[in-house]
This record gives sequence, C-alpha cells and structure tokens, in this order.
Amino acid sequence: MVALDILFYSFVAIVFIQLFYYLVFLRTFAFLKPTQPQKTEIPVSIIVCAKNEEENLKQFLPSVLNQDYPNFEVVLINDASHDETLSVFEHFSEQYNNIRIVDVKNTEAFWANKKYALTLGIKAAKHNHLVFTDADCRPTSTTWISEIAAHFNHEKSIVLGYGGYAKIKNSFLNMLIRFETVLTASQYFSYAKLGLPYMGVGRNLAYTKTLFFEANGFINHMNVRSGDDDLFVNQMASSKNTALSISPESFTESVPKKTFGAWVKQKRRHVSTVSYYKKSHKFLLGLFYVSQILFWILGIVLLSLLFRWEIVIGLFTLRILIQWIVMGKSAKKLNESDLVFIIPFLEIFVILTQLAIFISNKISKPQTWK
Repeated sequence: MVALDILFYSFVAIVFIQLFYYLVFLRTFAFLKPTQPQKTEIPVSIIVCAKNEEENLKQFLPSVLNQDYPNFEVVLINDASHDETLSVFEHFSEQYNNIRIVDVKNTEAFWANKKYALTLGIKAAKHNHLVFTDADCRPTSTTWISEIAAHFNHEKSIVLGYGGYAKIKNSFLNMLIRFETVLTASQYFSYAKLGLPYMGVGRNLAYTKTLFFEANGFINHMNVRSGDDDLFVNQMASSKNTALSISPESFTESVPKKTFGAWVKQKRRHVSTVSYYKKSHKFLLGLFYVSQILFWILGIVLLSLLFRWEIVIGLFTLRILIQWIVMGKSAKKLNESDLVFIIPFLEIFVILTQLAIFISNKISKPQTWK
C-alpha cells in the first residue's frame, strides 16, 4: 500500500504540474487576441534556401513572388543542388525583376551546411528586414509579407510566425503531424508572449540583418547541422525585441511528410537542437514533457489497480478537460479545428514518438537537412 500511496501522490503532483502549464503558460496563446499593428511599407528581403527542390519551387514560389507588397525582393539560394533547382530559379528570374539568385557550392569546411548557404544569402540581401520561408511553403494569403512586416519597429527585430502543414484527407499521420505542429506553436507563442521566447520555425520567421550581424551570424552553433531557425532565436530573442504574428493571413503552409519514417527523420533533426537551448528553456520544456508521460503512465496504472479510482478519475478528467479547452482554442486559432475532438488520442502518439526520437538521437546522430 505504501508503494501505491507514493504512486497516487505522485500522480496528484503531476496533474497539478500539467494544470499549471496549461492554465499559466499555454492559455496565454489560446486566449490571445491578434493585434492589428499599423501597416508599413518598409523594404523587405524574402529569403528562400532550396536544396533539390525543383518541383516544389515550381508549385510554391509563385505564391511568394506574387505577394501584394510594394517593396520586396526574393533572395533565392541554391544550396549545392544536384537537380534543376538553379534552372528553375533562372526561369523565374526572367519573369520577375525582384529576384536575386545566390548559387552556393559545397566547400570542404561547410559541406552540406544550410547555415553556410543562408549566411551567403543574408549577406547578398539588400534590405535590412528579412523574412524566411522554405521552398515547399506557400503563404496562405497575398498579404503575408504585409502582415509579418507590420510587426517590425524600432524595438522589435524578431517576428515569430506560424508555419502549418497542408491537410491530407483520411490520413492519421497527417493529423499527428499537424497536432504536433500546433502544440509546438502554442508553446513558443505562449512563452514568447510571457517574455520567454525560445524558438521560431524557418518556415515563417523574420528578423533584421542588423541582428544577424550582431550575433555574428550562426557562428555559435555553426557546427550543429540543424537549428538555423530555433537556435538563432534562442540565442538572440528577448522579451523586448520579439513580436508575434498570429493573424491567419500571416500563416504559411508546407508540404507534410507522407510516411511515418520520413516524418520521424525530420523530427530527429529538429529535436537534436534542443540540447543547445538555454538552461531555463530546457528545464521548462523538459518538465512539461516528463509530466505528460507520467500523467498517462501513473493514471493508467492507478486506474488498472482501482486504487482511489474515484479521485484518480476526477483528476484525470479535469486535466483532459482543461487540455481540451486550451488546446482546442489554440487549434481553432491556427485553423486546425478538425483536430480538437481527438486531441488526447493524438497526444499519446506524439509522446511515444518523441520518446522514440529521444532514444534514437542518443544512439546515433540524425542526418543532415537534405
């Protein structure tokens, strides 16, 4: 009975930790109303780094080039592609006069290093305000640049946006990918709003060239193959210089992975950067994840043994209900309403996947970005 008492009180503590995260941290974004900053027409450089993306570029680049914004250039970086990416760039440059092409060749020191390619592209950009997206992304509106750029001012030099994934009908994997994306966005938006910005996603991120040079570029983590987005934000973002762009018109949408193995490989690269975050960020994120795992494990064990089952069911239900409300509002805000009713079910699969990724990354290093 002593062992069961320990499990029970541990479960109670875990539930309260989870409730704290949802009601203090994650609710911040869930109940946040989009601000309407005054529109601006500051000159902007859009940065697109592509490696072997000829088909995606044909499909998605026009949605970037045809933005309704008066003063922008598009810097297209060919990161040592061995397909026709460069030819596609040149084809578009014949039709649009605001394209700047940067053709990157592999070097022995920076072989297959995206950060090296991005650095050359950023240096080539003629404007101070930079907006980043990927070759397989499309803005969800023609006012995407306008929405992002409006958040820049004399204090704000970083703008965090949302990069979602296209919906695939009747695909559980697609729902899993989109839920994990919603959960991640809910966290980094909430933390940033509370003055603890720790990451952004390169699918939809903006910062100034001045800030990039202030950080000496990616020099502090150039040896880490991933993290051109989140590690830079983790290093340079603060409560004063970071803004959020959460209007639906400011979103981007990417091509999701179509196999579980491909998605896991992608997530392994992303997760590998977390160990380089600031200690406070690692602690907060780690505690949330560990409490997620223990909530399900301890709850299931106690219910299977019928130990104080009335209290356990009550606490279990309370946490699920709060999660449903908070994450449900976040999902709707990010145009992912179809996920709401199966959020607890999706959470279990995300937790298990993250655990498998963590173990895999301890055993072997993830592969490079392409």
